[in-house]
Amino acid sequence: MAVLRSVAAFACGLVFSLGLILGGMLDPARVLAFLDVAGVWNPALMFVLGGAVCVAFAGVRLARHLKRPMLDEAFALPTATRIDAPLVLGSCLFGLGWGMAGFCPGPAVASVGAGVWQGCVFTAAMLAGMLVFERVKPAG
Repeated sequence: MAVLRSVAAFACGLVFSLGLILGGMLDPARVLAFLDVAGVWNPALMFVLGGAVCVAFAGVRLARHLKRPMLDEAFALPTATRIDAPLVLGSCLFGLGWGMAGFCPGPAVASVGAGVWQGCVFTAAMLAGMLVFERVKPAG
């Protein structure tokens, strides 16, 4: 079962990466133009985001009708419902990083595989930030 799960995870990651590449999400200039609503706004990535929301919506609706996933014992769905300071701060940092660099984690990792040097730099910085967070986060 573990091998099959790994193969399925790889296939899903590959499809996700191809979607990001075809959608132009690996081009920081295109992403920044999408985020620049006060300047020369490029709405093209709205279709990428809309497609992602539709797929996620369908997946969540399907999960509600299944007893368990095909390749695991239970669904790993979020349980937290409270909006707290760490969530808001993390969201702000995510948006700040996306707006400054034109990358978010998915496209950054995919860009490493595609050999986009900016994505490699962003991914290294993102991993360094994760390591720092693990060292300084409060217990709990």
